Amino acid sequence: MAAVPPTPTLAELRPMLLCERKTIPRGPGWLFEIKYDGYRLLATTGSAPRLKSKNGADATTWFPELTDALAQLPAGYILDGEVCVLDDIGRSDFERLHARARRKGWCRGVDPVAFCVFDLLAGKGKDLRAQPIERRKAALKLLLAEPPPGLLYVDSVEDGAWLYRHALTLTLGLGLEGVIRKRAGSLYQSGERSRDWVKIKRLGAVLPQRFTR
Repeated sequence: MAAVPPTPTLAELRPMLLCERKTIPRGPGWLFEIKYDGYRLLATTGSAPRLKSKNGADATTWFPELTDALAQLPAGYILDGEVCVLDDIGRSDFERLHARARRKGWCRGVDPVAFCVFDLLAGKGKDLRAQPIERRKAALKLLLAEPPPGLLYVDSVEDGAWLYRHALTLTLGLGLEGVIRKRAGSLYQSGERSRDWVKIKRLGAVLPQRFTR
């Protein structure tokens, strides 16, 4: 019997990175998600949750409302997502997030954040990265069936043209930043930039030099 690979720790994991393209692909074999404009984070669940930034910084104390929410989930899961400030209709606002993040914590009057979760890397003692994206998202959807306030499950659709037209175009839709296309059946490649995950941004969505870290 083959040995079961050990469950990865948050310290060991790096997020899977995206390529960028300018057009929506045609044909089957892709899943599409809204691209939320925020800070990429990996997070653990349970009574002592931890948050880690894309660059490996310990972000646990930056967003106390998220650690409170993650503490309400069963222990042993590792989530991948984007922390955002959302407006009244669910659009992410990067400038408000950046203003909030500079405080590295909570104080009266600041914008609350949401953790928009799109992938599940580990759970129930198993490394899920070698499972196809459909299975990982199904497990994530079950975990977040009744999410605590501040956690949001990011669903996917198969019709990328429809999503782009209705969610991104300024004339017909919401003017969001972009969409993410993910290859059906793809595995999670930690720390790698893969053509299995591609972002397509709305033209003019991100201005050059929009902020200084």
